[in-house]
Amino acid sequence: MLSDCRISGFADEINKDFDIQLSVLKELGQEYVELRSADGTGVADLSLEKASELGERMKAAGIRVSSVGSPVGKIKITDDFEPHFETYRHVVELAKLWGVRYIRMFSFYIPEGEDPAQYKEEVFSRMKRMVDYAVEQEVVLLHENEKEIYGDIASRCLELMEAFYGDHFKCVFDFANFVQCGQDTLEAYEMLKPYIFYIHIKDALQEDGEVVLPGDGDGNVKEILSMLDSSGYKGFLSLEPHLVSFDGLDKLEQGARERREQDGVLAYKKAHGRLIELLGR
Repeated sequence: MLSDCRISGFADEINKDFDIQLSVLKELGQEYVELRSADGTGVADLSLEKASELGERMKAAGIRVSSVGSPVGKIKITDDFEPHFETYRHVVELAKLWGVRYIRMFSFYIPEGEDPAQYKEEVFSRMKRMVDYAVEQEVVLLHENEKEIYGDIASRCLELMEAFYGDHFKCVFDFANFVQCGQDTLEAYEMLKPYIFYIHIKDALQEDGEVVLPGDGDGNVKEILSMLDSSGYKGFLSLEPHLVSFDGLDKLEQGARERREQDGVLAYKKAHGRLIELLGR
């Protein structure tokens, strides 16, 4: 199943040490990484000099970047956008340096308890600026459905796709994030399938939102992978196990809680093994 798809992943969940990340990826036969942080530094905070050094280490290991796992769009919609747009410009430079066109991004946190609809105009204004810049710079923004942002549920992801989808704006499908929002993943898939370009392999339980091995949760992972196979999907399958309390988790999730697993290497290998099993490889 999905034999033409390439496996990538967020290797910073293995260990913050980039050499350990690369070593484990090589051991697993992975040729790609979704680069979110390395040596304890988040991707948006990397200097061009450090990024160049990381590029040399990846080249030596035979590993390439599938997508920049950036935090672009992961600020409150009420925060000042201008400094963040400069961060975005820097991330674009990093992508170019690493020879990758794809940049993972988000559609801004909505204030707790407030109706996302009242912020739609501002969200869309910011998104248009970012997409216009992506067109200018010839990069591709990949929008991830993240908890508590504007595009957290399928209907609002669809709004974004209908407004901006094209050569420079496409959809990331994240099973666990939809589950944690109370969104049925089969419904989300049917709604978003024309726009899906990239897959995050992560699963969760509907009952309490706990992240579990792919296929053990309520994300309908196996069923949707089969549907993707039937549709001819040939994109990346990017492992984001979220099974350990890895370095930087608190910055990625609002109110992050402790994970059951303690060993990042073991947890990543478990998630990788499960994906291989689901794919029948």
